Amino acid sequence: MAENPSNSPTPESSTATTLPPESSPHAIPPAPQFSNTGLVQKARNLLIVLVAVVLGAALFLGMQTPTGSANLASLAAAATPYEVALTNQKPTFLEFYANWCTSCQAMAADLAELKADYGDRVNFVMLNVDNSKWLPELLEYRVDGIPHFVYLDASGEAIANVIGEQPQTMIAENLDALIAAAPLPHLQTRGRTSSVEAGALTPQNDDPRSHGSQVIAN
Repeated sequence: MAENPSNSPTPESSTATTLPPESSPHAIPPAPQFSNTGLVQKARNLLIVLVAVVLGAALFLGMQTPTGSANLASLAAAATPYEVALTNQKPTFLEFYANWCTSCQAMAADLAELKADYGDRVNFVMLNVDNSKWLPELLEYRVDGIPHFVYLDASGEAIANVIGEQPQTMIAENLDALIAAAPLPHLQTRGRTSSVEAGALTPQNDDPRSHGSQVIAN
């Protein structure tokens, strides 16, 4: 019996194979998958770098800026010696201070400006209370809190003692009066002080911290 030609396999149908979709030359590759973890890590690293740069700049600027203590040291170095001030026939603005005194540090910039304005007519004298050399003066002017300011006339006589932080304008007006040999306009003022241990200066039993800022007119 003759075979039916339609049922006979053809060469093409016997050899053809189907390629998987992923290996097809015309298949579209899948979209890449991105993770947020890498972006977050990069942002964190950038933030750390920026913070480090800011802190470094702040530290550098802080080292370049003079501290209050350094200002006090420079003022003291440029001050008129106490012995000279008593004999050069000029009025004197005397400050008892210490490098650790925060009130003294707070006023350092103002006093530097006052010295620039009045230094040719007024002696600016600074005595460090931590220096035992000035013990007689500490006792003479009854220093128990600093800053402690003493206004002296051209003959070296004390006119008034002013204790505590003082506004620059008030000191300037007092200096104007001191130069003119007129009464000081600002005596009844009170300012913040740092206490000086009175036990090292005088046999008194009272606590120096009980003393407030005050003005003593002579």
